Amino acid sequence: MEGEGVYRLLGATRDDAAGEAFDKAGKMLGLGYPGGIEIDRLSTTGNGSAYAFPRALPAREDLDFSFSGLKTAVATTLAARSAPPTGTELADLAASVQAAIVDVLVKKSRRALLREGLSDLVVCGGVAANRGLRRALAAAAAEDGFRLYIPPPRRCTDNAAMIAAAGAAALARGVRAPLDLAVDPGLRL
Repeated sequence: MEGEGVYRLLGATRDDAAGEAFDKAGKMLGLGYPGGIEIDRLSTTGNGSAYAFPRALPAREDLDFSFSGLKTAVATTLAARSAPPTGTELADLAASVQAAIVDVLVKKSRRALLREGLSDLVVCGGVAANRGLRRALAAAAAEDGFRLYIPPPRRCTDNAAMIAAAGAAALARGVRAPLDLAVDPGLRL
């Protein structure tokens, strides 16, 4: 965000968003919906290195990310089992999923800050409530020296509130859309 209403896209998902990957992996693990909350809870007792889940696009210098391969790896791991995971094994799977997602988000965030010469990182949306992500970003901020802004978990909700705030700010600037505006999840702010 270069200023109010002035945004520049640095990177995007090539398929699924991080929250979608958390929730879909959680569903595959039998954790219900939204699965991201349960993955975060179980991760506190699991080993994030127990399963070597992929980190997509690791060598690419761009800021894009992808989580479809992670979901496929989780599905393949579960399909090879004779029974659903429970106990420590379930916690290890959850922690390994969380580690894979968090690793990618932290690496791409660090790369963006460095490449763009930025000293502040604002993290928002539902995934910002994830304790593993919060800890990893705090450690990266301490190591790299950037300022990290993350709202309290109760304020880390679906992006709809942020879109509404952006819409209210645009309206205050006099920006109007026609009444026949179609639904478009990729609509630019």
